[in-house]
Amino acid sequence: MPGSRPELELLQRAYGSALAAAAPTAVLPAALERVARPGPALVLGAGKAAASMAAAFYAHWPAPVRGMAVTRYGHGLRAGESAGAIEVIEAGHPSPDSASLAAGARLLEMARGVRAGESLYCLISGGGSALAAAPLPGIAFEQKRAAADYLIKSGADIREINCVRKHLSALKGGRLASAAHPAPVTTYAISDVPGDDIAAIASGPTIPDPTTQAEALQILERCRYPALAELAAALADARLESPKPGDTAFRNDVAEVVASAATALAAAAAALRGEGYEVLLLGDDLDSEARALGRSHAELAKRHAGRGVKIALLSGGETRVVLGGSQGRGGRNLEYLAGLALELAGSPGIFALAADTDGIDGHGDHAGGMVTPEMLTIGAERGVVLAPLLAAHDTYQFFDVCDLLIRLGPTRTNVNDFRLILCPP
Repeated sequence: MPGSRPELELLQRAYGSALAAAAPTAVLPAALERVARPGPALVLGAGKAAASMAAAFYAHWPAPVRGMAVTRYGHGLRAGESAGAIEVIEAGHPSPDSASLAAGARLLEMARGVRAGESLYCLISGGGSALAAAPLPGIAFEQKRAAADYLIKSGADIREINCVRKHLSALKGGRLASAAHPAPVTTYAISDVPGDDIAAIASGPTIPDPTTQAEALQILERCRYPALAELAAALADARLESPKPGDTAFRNDVAEVVASAATALAAAAAALRGEGYEVLLLGDDLDSEARALGRSHAELAKRHAGRGVKIALLSGGETRVVLGGSQGRGGRNLEYLAGLALELAGSPGIFALAADTDGIDGHGDHAGGMVTPEMLTIGAERGVVLAPLLAAHDTYQFFDVCDLLIRLGPTRTNVNDFRLILCPP
């Protein structure tokens, strides 16, 4: 963690409060307590929070439990933690790999094998789209992966990416639940999508899909996907359309979002108010381009600084980064902070933090970073200049040299990005 200045410590405490509030151990037990007659359970999980959700389910379920959960490499069970007979495996993210393909096949197989007397519970969180892969007939795994990877690098938003994923998958868009029907399916989800649409979390494997093949095709066309021809047949085949809302096969299913960005931000806001700050919530579903949002928030922070009261600007959501051909290292939170810092240009007394609640920003070893008033000067003294690094999507180098990275490791929850700006009175 960065240094020990009071403002930096407060930023980190607020972020810690947000993470604790959104942890599966904090939110899942209450949902399980509402189950009227707990009996034997088959548990299937997918996402960055899947291991922690599986362990929490096992610890609080009073009857026999079996199943499988797939999570990202490094996000599995911790030493001394148990999920009982719920096997926890790890796979690739953000791009699926052979372990993701194997996990998708096993989830479908187990869903089809619900035993008499068992109830099926699905534990879903962000990241599940990549961690469990099962291409539709006629679509190769490599083709499906290439389409999603292209959309990610093109700056498509998560709803667009997941729309395409659903229409190339035998698992997503409600099809995992379809494999289990007529057995009823209960889904508990931790939301990483702006707006908390449960059908979009991990591409909604247990939720009827309101999007269509035509929409998926339009997204690929608009983003100028170069290999569209190899997907066109599957996207035009009405027999491969996903199940839709109103499908009677889902009438006995239950789904609940147990944690979201709002959960995390509410906890942080309470902590900040306890420190004498007036909290302005800018939204829990912001999804603008990262550096542009940073610049916008910098202007807002400058307007609030010096008003005679301590102001905290708090926001969540998932920003976008359009990489193009860049191969730099950073992540959307560092891009946001870079845009913020450059626009602030050393404005006195303003400090900020932005970090992903899953503990990983982009592909790095960091969750995000911090902004201080003097960071641009410190960077120049240490031989790094932020503006050209931001242009090359290589912001990690700057924040690393300036000792402003936040490194937590996997948090095993995922309610998207957390952003906080402290404005002086």
